[in-house]
Amino acid sequence: MDTADATLETLRAQCLARGASGIQGLARFFRRLDQDRSRTLDAAELRRGLVELGMPLSEVEAQAVCRRWDRDGSGTLDLEEFLRALRPPMSQAREAVIAAAFAKLDRSGDGMVTVEDLRGVYSGRSHPKVRSGQWTEEEALRSFLDVFDSPDNKDGQVTLAEFQDYYSGLSASVDTDEEFVAMVTSAWRL
Repeated sequence: MDTADATLETLRAQCLARGASGIQGLARFFRRLDQDRSRTLDAAELRRGLVELGMPLSEVEAQAVCRRWDRDGSGTLDLEEFLRALRPPMSQAREAVIAAAFAKLDRSGDGMVTVEDLRGVYSGRSHPKVRSGQWTEEEALRSFLDVFDSPDNKDGQVTLAEFQDYYSGLSASVDTDEEFVAMVTSAWRL
């Protein structure tokens, strides 16, 4: 295992030891550190932030982590990719219930959930903004879909990978498979 992966495992364990909000708390903290809103940190910023949180890294470790998640060669750490990598892997039971929920939404079976797929599965008529006349039902459905769509590419189509990514974030804060499966099963009436 290389330095970046070993460091990631250590940080993941420290975050999970902090309970359900460990990774979420780290995400909020990193976003506050990101003064220029670039959604990146350099190795020095990463080290300072983690020291402040009681999770110190050596200079070598911080540089290895930044290099590992430096997607554009800028010398900085992409926060979203890094935070995704920190999430613990999901069990087969969790992945299966997410796939079942996605299949329920993907009425056309084309591997993409669109507003058209949502019709008949989710009603936007009860949304407070639709009831008040601020939005159309179409806008409510699009807003609902946007929750699962990639934050960097709101294209009105949600793939299974995007849906899984959304639930991966929730999964990190639910202790047992049984609780997670029950939550998703209830939410989607599976």
